[in-house]
Amino acid sequence: MKPSINERLSIIGVAIDLGAGTPGVSLGPAAIRYAGVTDRLESIGYEVKDEGDIVAIKPENPKTEGTNLKNLDEVVRVNTELCDKVSKTMEEGRFPLVLGGDHSIAIGTISGVLRHKKNLGVIWFDAHGDINTDETSPSGNIHGMPVAVSLGLGHEKLTSIGGIENKLDAKNIVFIGSRDLDAGERKVLKEFGITVFTMHEIDRLGMPEVIDRAIKIASEGTDGIHVSFDLDGMDPIYAPGTGTRVPGGLTYRESHLALEMIALTEKVVSAEFVEVNPIIDNMNQTAKSAVALIGSLMGEWLI
Repeated sequence: MKPSINERLSIIGVAIDLGAGTPGVSLGPAAIRYAGVTDRLESIGYEVKDEGDIVAIKPENPKTEGTNLKNLDEVVRVNTELCDKVSKTMEEGRFPLVLGGDHSIAIGTISGVLRHKKNLGVIWFDAHGDINTDETSPSGNIHGMPVAVSLGLGHEKLTSIGGIENKLDAKNIVFIGSRDLDAGERKVLKEFGITVFTMHEIDRLGMPEVIDRAIKIASEGTDGIHVSFDLDGMDPIYAPGTGTRVPGGLTYRESHLALEMIALTEKVVSAEFVEVNPIIDNMNQTAKSAVALIGSLMGEWLI
């Protein structure tokens, strides 16, 4: 076992649940650390630096005047800090591994990476679309908006994080494991021509074919691939500790195979694992799954 991406790696925790509807996911980074992520990465061969956590502070009033977005200003502050920290990590020649927290943190992660990789491909594992805006979101929860923001859609306080010029190209974004999309999200996905491999496609084609296609889309003409893995992309049988569980998701082995195949490309430049909620987990099972999946993405091989 040896590193196949970058021998120097930084763990960045983001203790936030303000973008989600269920409290407790702010404890995700601690749960993943407790499950042994550092030891796992060091056993693969990485030189690991733990940067600690960016911690969100719950505001007295979650509402922001003029918008239905919840906790907007604090989510913006946290993601701005994360953007800067991810950017600094990459300046130092280190691989940023971000641990959530809710999926709103992808706004900060991706904007930080885009400062260094102008043409970034993204493979997004998730039961949901995360491509709502303040106009389409039925809940106002920002963890359902990071892809939209990274495309330049949504509230200006969010889209300005990292610079309005640093945005993704829709043609290099791939969703995997989708099975719960809002009506507004379906419309945007079709308008932008974003590739979505729902569970239907995974069942029909098989994970190897889906990942081969996803890698091609995310790597064609890009400077690297960002992997964003929401644990609710997996079936709740394997990841019970997440706040937005949807039955019929990825199996444990499908998830590992997907990440192993992506690792083999040696094109991954950043990654995040999000939405681990130990409060509703079963003996830290979901955090343990996250650690094992991180190992697969970072080049852990049996032989």
